Amino acid sequence: MKNILCTGGAGFIGSHLSERLIKEGHRVICLDDFSGLEVSYDHKWSNISDMIDNAKQYRLIQGDIREKEYLKIPFEQEKIDIVFHLAAKTGVRPSVQDPILHCKVNIIGTINLLQLCARYNVKNLIFVSSSSVYGNNLHVPFSEETKADSPLSPYAATKKAGENMCYVYHKLYGLDIICIRPFTVYGPRQRKEMAISSFVKKIYNGEKITIFGNGLNRRDYTYVDDVVEGLILALKYNKGYEVYNIASSNPISLSTLIFLIEERLHKKAEIDYSPMQPGEADHTYADITKATMNLGYLPKVSIEEGLTRYIDWYLNKELKILKD
Repeated sequence: MKNILCTGGAGFIGSHLSERLIKEGHRVICLDDFSGLEVSYDHKWSNISDMIDNAKQYRLIQGDIREKEYLKIPFEQEKIDIVFHLAAKTGVRPSVQDPILHCKVNIIGTINLLQLCARYNVKNLIFVSSSSVYGNNLHVPFSEETKADSPLSPYAATKKAGENMCYVYHKLYGLDIICIRPFTVYGPRQRKEMAISSFVKKIYNGEKITIFGNGLNRRDYTYVDDVVEGLILALKYNKGYEVYNIASSNPISLSTLIFLIEERLHKKAEIDYSPMQPGEADHTYADITKATMNLGYLPKVSIEEGLTRYIDWYLNKELKILKD
């Protein structure tokens, strides 16, 4: 059993990762400030409700990674073996509106964590970055060797800065760090403003949806279970400093996504077209050769199966709310 600190562990990916780590026999120390865009305290609490009573394998610490007095608690009170760093201010559009907040959390918070890892000799860290670091690169699919020096949003810039700081601390203090770049993650518990969750809810309720652009922009949608699998594999092969894409490597257009949702809900979408928003990339498409060769990563959940799983989860959740 390893003691694993998971920052942002009550969030979308973090809660799924925590469940998997517990299932594999590890002990998870979750540090989360229970904030987030359109995320209520109750929402995050429900994410971890099945783990909170498992005192042997789960501990919750409520705190902000910008505040060292909270962040150092797990390092002082637990013998941390491994750190998964997922805590961040997310969202391209919100980062355009409040770049300073994103910089403080995503850069200063990451540096705080790296300093504590160095001070307490925690050598093993997996940093969850973002596919947004690639910007609108014309060379597709994006490989880890593709230049990632033209971010389109403050959020993307802070994630690339986080990767750079991870490299610095690897060189200075010998930390073994893998930076994971997930591509457009979706699934149960995802944030309400994300495309799939927003589209499913609105189409189901007969509300108009908004498409930014002409519907032809493509995204490499990746089911959350595949992302968690990539993180688990990173844990097993973490040595030195590496960057890996974790994705389905099968991008589809926004129009195709909407058709697949309509097909599963047996409802037709009402669509309002608007101009592309500042900071949004035209396309994302991952080359996962490196992750496949070095980690043994292979995505298992197709977009068709993933959407079916998500919509089943959403409908069961809505029915439960209606019954209650």
